Amino acid sequence: MTAADELLASCEGLLDQYEALCSELGDQHVTARLDEVSGSNSAFALVTHVAGVMTRWGRTVNRGMPVPRDRDAEFRASGTVEEALALLERARRDLVDDVRAARLGDPPVAPPPDQPDAYPTQGAVLLHVHEELAQHLGQLEVTRDIVLERARRGGVAR
Repeated sequence: MTAADELLASCEGLLDQYEALCSELGDQHVTARLDEVSGSNSAFALVTHVAGVMTRWGRTVNRGMPVPRDRDAEFRASGTVEEALALLERARRDLVDDVRAARLGDPPVAPPPDQPDAYPTQGAVLLHVHEELAQHLGQLEVTRDIVLERARRGGVAR
């Protein structure tokens, strides 16, 4: 197994967890935010964001394939579990292609202008994608825990 295969397997495991958490929340809670936490994000928004991260870094930065992205809108996105799962599936397919196309030791084709030296290799860019997936998965787990506990107690999520 190559380093790229190992990285991809880990990312896919994280994406499996995103899918399970969204399914567990169901349509009733997938867009719930935490009122008591300023700037909190719903599960749907987090899915939309990580799909944007994966596409931006795997395609645009590493491969030079311009993909339009509105980062701020990602955090306002809402939809159903089915739509969240479709976003994750598309992003997963793209990530598989992007990891397979990557030359881990080569510099990214289109490094971000505001961080030209932050990720010196395509491998470092893909590690950044993994880091974002793991970080936001933790955020999603906490959100799920609070939203479902609130629902069990009869509270309302916004």
